[in-house]
Amino acid sequence: MTNIKTLFNFKSVIELLDYFKDEKTCIAFYEQIRWNGSPVCPHCGSCKTPYRTAKGFKCSEKLCHKKFTVKVGTIFQQSHIPLRTWFAAIYLQTAHKKGISSLQLGRDLHITQKTAWYLLHRIREMLRAKEPVMLRGTIEADEAYLGGKDKNRHKHKKKGSIGTQDKIVMLGLVEKGGRVFAKHIKAPTKEEIAPVLEKHIELGSGLHTDEHYGYTVVGKKFQHKTVKHLLHIYVDGDVTTNTIEGFWANLKRGIYGIYHYASEKHIDRYLDEFCARYNTRHIGEDERFENFLKQSESRLTWKRLTA
Repeated sequence: MTNIKTLFNFKSVIELLDYFKDEKTCIAFYEQIRWNGSPVCPHCGSCKTPYRTAKGFKCSEKLCHKKFTVKVGTIFQQSHIPLRTWFAAIYLQTAHKKGISSLQLGRDLHITQKTAWYLLHRIREMLRAKEPVMLRGTIEADEAYLGGKDKNRHKHKKKGSIGTQDKIVMLGLVEKGGRVFAKHIKAPTKEEIAPVLEKHIELGSGLHTDEHYGYTVVGKKFQHKTVKHLLHIYVDGDVTTNTIEGFWANLKRGIYGIYHYASEKHIDRYLDEFCARYNTRHIGEDERFENFLKQSESRLTWKRLTA
């Protein structure tokens, strides 16, 4: 097969659709991406050359002999949506800095909003980090909240001056000039924050935070420095949390402006989406598309999504 890099170099969704003109082209491309020309049985893991069938392959191992296609064991399994439509959706969701709503995607690809919503969540499953994230060097950490401001609520819904009891709490970590990691936590307490820092930051690394009490408990495990936000100080020498706060600003513009709402049940999927885009910000759309497609060996069923 001709090298993909020489064929696959697009700068827009129009060029992508021009290249993936039919299902046969899409399948051949995805087989090359997933197997690099050597199909592997997703049922038993055998690398022994399978039999080619009219619709795909049949495992040549005597104890298996199961039929499969390149979609089995991936986000595309049991989907009746053409790969051409899938590829366009992956491009649109990952290329747009703040994402794309299911309503807009449904209109763009001529599918229902319900189908587009399910499709977007399956793509988020693909974007999820498959291995534990370990950050090192100098790390900025900060918590953020989703749920609106108290002053904008009806009187009977107000929770007081802080008002975080019914909000979604998120914790974010970012390397200076590097990767970002974010996840949902139950509350902005040291009991919730400390385990995340210890799991995802290499011991001895620099840790820059604001003066929130949740970070003080792990100060001795890292080179911990704080910036005094309560005194309106946002940069103190090389100590700042501006990078992670910039990430939160972009995420909130996406949640409020594009998606309008993200439930606590699904918030980690949205965090995976925004982290994946941030961590691939230095590469082009075509390379990003190809890299994400290599991570598509994960399934998300409707039953699990809506449980």
